[in-house]
Amino acid sequence: MSFKKTTEATSHYDHLEKMTPVELLKNINAEDSKVPQAVEKAIPQIEALTSKVVACLKLGGRLFYMGAGTSGRLGVVDASEIPPTFGMDHGVVIGLIAGGDTAIRKAVEFAEDDKTQGWKDLKEHQIGINDIVIGIAASGTTPYVIGALEKCNTLNIATGCITCNEESPLALTAKYPVVAVVGPEFVTGSSRMKAGTAQKLILNMISTATMIQLGRVEGNKMVDMHLSNNKLVARGEKMLVDRLKISAIEATALLNKYRSVRNAIKNYSHE
Repeated sequence: MSFKKTTEATSHYDHLEKMTPVELLKNINAEDSKVPQAVEKAIPQIEALTSKVVACLKLGGRLFYMGAGTSGRLGVVDASEIPPTFGMDHGVVIGLIAGGDTAIRKAVEFAEDDKTQGWKDLKEHQIGINDIVIGIAASGTTPYVIGALEKCNTLNIATGCITCNEESPLALTAKYPVVAVVGPEFVTGSSRMKAGTAQKLILNMISTATMIQLGRVEGNKMVDMHLSNNKLVARGEKMLVDRLKISAIEATALLNKYRSVRNAIKNYSHE
C-alpha cells in the first residue's frame, strides 16, 4: 500500500464560511461521531501496545510520550494526570514535546523538523532498556518523533506510536503501532480535530488500562488518587462511607489520619 495522508485529504465539506453556526456545529459533530469507530477498529493494536507498556512498567521501566504540536500536548496532558489520578510517582510517565515546555503554550517554529532532538531529549532522562517510548503524530511523518524511535529500535528499547495514517513512516518504524484512520478533517488538514480526538481517546485507554493492571484502581475507584483539593477530598470521603459503611465524620477523620483512601481502608479494620 502506498502511503497517502488521509489527514491531509480535502474535507468532505466546502464553503464553510457560508454555513450558519448551527450548520457548522452539526457538521463538525457528524464528523466527530466517526472517531470512536476508528478507535474501535484499532483495539487489537491498542491491546498489544498496552500489554507491552504494562510489562515494561512492571520491570521498573518508564513510559515516555513524544510528539509535536497538538500531539505533543496531548501526551504531556496524559502524563501529567497520572500522579494525581492514580498516585503513581512523578517521572514514571513522562511527556516530551518538540520545542520543550515552551511549546506547550506557544508553537515553536520548526522544532518538530529536527530528527536528532527527540533522542537528545530522551537521553536527558537517561532512557533505558526497560523503558518504552510512544511516538504521537497524526501525520505519522514528524521527524522529531521518528528519529527518536529509530534510535530506540537500534538499542532494543520498546517503541510504539499513535497515528492516523496507514503505512506512515512512523507506523512502519514503531514496533507496536496504533493506527486510527479518521479520514479527512472538517477543516482540511486541521488534525487537532478528529485526529486529536482519536489520539486523546487512545491515550486515555492506554494509561487507564495500564494503571488498572498495575493495581492502581480497586473495584472502580481511584483509591490511590492524591487528595490535592476539596473536590478530591470529598470524593475520598464518599468512597470510605460507601466502602466501610461509616459516617462522614468518621471518613473525614480516617482521611486526615492516613492521607490516602487505600491506607484508610487498609488500616480501618485494625483500629
